[in-house]
Amino acid sequence: MIKQEETATKETVTAFFMDLQDRICQSLEEADGSASFREDTWQRPGGGGGRSRILTDGAVIEKGGVGFSAVHGEATEATLRALNLTDRNRPGDPATAPPTFYATGVSIVLHPHNPGMPIIHMNVRYFEMSTGHYWFGGGIDLTPHYVVDEDARWFHQSLKTVCDRHNPTYYTTFKPWADDYFYIPHRQETRGVGGIFFDYLKPTETIKKDDLFAFVQDVGNAFAPIYTHFMHQNRDLPVEESEKNWQLLRRGRYVEFNLVWDRGTKFGLETNGRTESILMSMPPQANWIYDFQPLPGSREEQTLGLLKKGVAWV
Repeated sequence: MIKQEETATKETVTAFFMDLQDRICQSLEEADGSASFREDTWQRPGGGGGRSRILTDGAVIEKGGVGFSAVHGEATEATLRALNLTDRNRPGDPATAPPTFYATGVSIVLHPHNPGMPIIHMNVRYFEMSTGHYWFGGGIDLTPHYVVDEDARWFHQSLKTVCDRHNPTYYTTFKPWADDYFYIPHRQETRGVGGIFFDYLKPTETIKKDDLFAFVQDVGNAFAPIYTHFMHQNRDLPVEESEKNWQLLRRGRYVEFNLVWDRGTKFGLETNGRTESILMSMPPQANWIYDFQPLPGSREEQTLGLLKKGVAWV
C-alpha cells in the first residue's frame, strides 16, 4: 500500500498564510469603507521577513494591524527557551550543531473608534525545527470595552461551530485554554471574553498533520466574517464622553497584558523580530487612572464582573 504524502509542508502553510493576509485585508477595507492598509515589507537579519499592513483613521477602525511573517535561522538559547525546547539540542553543546527553526504565521489586532465595538485579536502560526519537531498554534479572542451577553454568545458559538467541524473536543479544550492564557494576573481579570487558544498541536495516531492544517485554515478563514459582522452591527452606536474614557482605560489593560504577559510579544523581541511589527498591536491611545472604581450598577461595573475565567457563553 502506497502511503499518501501529506500536503501540509512549510511551503504550503506559508502560501496559505500569505493569501489569508490578503483576503482579510480586503474584507476589512470593504467593511470599513474609508481607509486602506499600507504595507511595509521587511527582512529579518537572521533570516526571512514579512509584510506588516497597518490601517489607521478609518471610518470604523482607528488602528489595525494585519501582519504576515516567515522567519528562519539558528535557534538561539532565547528561542529555545521561548519554545520550551531548552532540553533538546541546546546551542553550545559541542556534540551537536545548533538547531534551526522556521516560523510563519498571521497576526491581527484591531482597535475600533467606537467603544461599542470590541477589540479583536487573531493569530495562526506554524513552527518547524531542524530537530524534527513541528506544531501549529493560534486562536481568536474578543476584548469588548463593554461586555454584551448576546455578542459574546454569538462570538463563542461561531468559534464552537468551527471547532466542532474538526473535533468535538476542540472547543471544550481550547476555550478554557484561552481563559487561562488571556488573563491579567496582577489585575485578577481576563483581558476580555476569551475565545479559543491552542498551541503545540501535533499529529497523533488518529489526527494527521493535514487535519491540523485544515483546522488552522478554518480558524483563519473565520476571522473576517466574525469581525465584519461586528463592524456592520456596532459601527454607528451612539457614544458618550464617559464611554470614550472607559475605552481608553480598557485599552490600558490591553497594553498591560501584551507587554507583561503575552508570550508572542516576548518571543518576537527575544528572537530579534521587527519591533514595529511586534508592537503593532498597541492601541493608538490608552489611559491609566489611579485606583479607578466604577459606579455601582453601571455598565462598567457589570463588564468588570464578567471579566473572569469559566464563563459558559455557549
